[in-house]
Amino acid sequence: MKKSLKKKMLQGADLLREPMLNKGTAFTKKEREALGLLGLLPPRVNSQKNQVERAIDSIRRKSSPLEKYVYLTALQDRNKTLFYRVLMDHLAEVMPIVYTPTVGQACQEYGHIFRSSVQGLFIGAQDKGRMRKVLRNWPYKDVRVIVVTDGERILGLGDLGVDGMGIPVGKLMLYTACSGIHPKHCLPVTLDVGTNNEALLKDPFYIGMQHRRLRGKAYDDLIEEFVTAAREVFPHVLIQFEDFANQNAFRLLKKYRDRVCTFNDDIQGTASVALAGFYSAVRVQGGALKDQRILFAGAGEAGLGIGNLLVSAMMKEGLSEKEARRRCLFLDSKGLVVSSRKDIDDHKRAFAAEGPGAPDCLSAVELVKPTAILGVSGKPGTFTKEVLEAMARINPRPIVFAMSNPTSHSECTAEEAYRYTQGRAIFASGSPFAPVEFQGKLITPGQCNNAYIFPGVGLGVTACRVRHVTDEMFFAAAKTLASLVTEADLVRGSLYPSLGNIREVSLAIAEAVAGVAYAQKLAAKPRPKRLRAYLSEQMYQPEYENYV
Repeated sequence: MKKSLKKKMLQGADLLREPMLNKGTAFTKKEREALGLLGLLPPRVNSQKNQVERAIDSIRRKSSPLEKYVYLTALQDRNKTLFYRVLMDHLAEVMPIVYTPTVGQACQEYGHIFRSSVQGLFIGAQDKGRMRKVLRNWPYKDVRVIVVTDGERILGLGDLGVDGMGIPVGKLMLYTACSGIHPKHCLPVTLDVGTNNEALLKDPFYIGMQHRRLRGKAYDDLIEEFVTAAREVFPHVLIQFEDFANQNAFRLLKKYRDRVCTFNDDIQGTASVALAGFYSAVRVQGGALKDQRILFAGAGEAGLGIGNLLVSAMMKEGLSEKEARRRCLFLDSKGLVVSSRKDIDDHKRAFAAEGPGAPDCLSAVELVKPTAILGVSGKPGTFTKEVLEAMARINPRPIVFAMSNPTSHSECTAEEAYRYTQGRAIFASGSPFAPVEFQGKLITPGQCNNAYIFPGVGLGVTACRVRHVTDEMFFAAAKTLASLVTEADLVRGSLYPSLGNIREVSLAIAEAVAGVAYAQKLAAKPRPKRLRAYLSEQMYQPEYENYV
């Protein structure tokens, strides 16, 4: 019998209730005899391949994406190995269900579809002073990645409180599927610090505490205790902050990035995948990144994170910081961010343009004549017919990135981008869009998806026990991702590699990130002689063990 099973001493129904060990109908006859499973399972022994086929058939029979989501989360709760085999074998089909766009609807209805299962840890203000005890309740002790949210800015949907748990759960599914971080090393956490969502405060099925959000010192003290406790209970953990509101995201990253191993995916991961997309777009358009003039629709954490990384990339191509910042212009809810305005915070002020303002996207496009527009506003329809037509009039090949999630919040659709630019747009989106036929040509738009970046970063960081995550690592990740885009990808309209190659992409990014870590002397583990081979060996494969 395998050592892992002997140590747990699980038999019979207890074994079937342990999702990390359960094999369902794939338990062999010998295993059923030895482990007290006779009569607890249907008599026929199935292969894992047969189980995968049954599962994907069941998914396809569901009538709505949300039903598919519920089915998949239930599968994960009872048989993690099978769940990840299904996810990996059918990634392009299943990822939009377990993550964007369906996860947005799942979070909106989380309290109504909630099942009593151990998906992650809910930690609230009531746990102050006993955070370590709560973290030690997690059944798997070698946690290497925590994704944590306070639910205040879930995708483009706003404050969903603890119903935002679907986001860290989904992110960690992708850590496992895309880069092979074992599910037992992953911990989703939602901090219940209240909600200001009036509907949730009145909803009898809301699963969080129905009080308004903590602010100020009480909030900061809770975050501090959580971070300190997490590092004590799980000494080598990477903490990924996810979907915190702007007022907390930037300052928490600044506060902790040099103290612990952490990053904010909305700021740094989004920036990295967007930069990779720009490198690909420039290949199509011709010229250099430093020649771009980019108008951002949205000046939150995602937009400013992208802007800062683009500035660094332009500086590497020879521009001064001032020159690079002048090429990144921002539009917020009050119009173009210009230096004459008095209502902009320090994060935005670094990008404030000289000259007149503009009240909306169309007038801003006409004023600054950008080569690219990038949407991170969360406001659907921002890139109107008139905006897209103006971009096509100004540029032979306009770059259009509609990055807001979920799909319902995208600044424009792929079909709109191509139709209103006469098929000349170089397009990418945050949520997936189906291929578009335009004038007899099938265009397959690429998805500007953080899943290309954060899993590989996580693998490189955890496998080499990196002490801090730096911006240089995200720059290296972007360069690596862009280098993997083939001419065939560009011809079909995609600025990113096929999701079918995501594990190879993640491995290459992990190697690049680890290389930066060793160069910066931030890795605690000695550098392996064959770094890529070492990283590949760390990648989990969802295959059943033989217990007898």
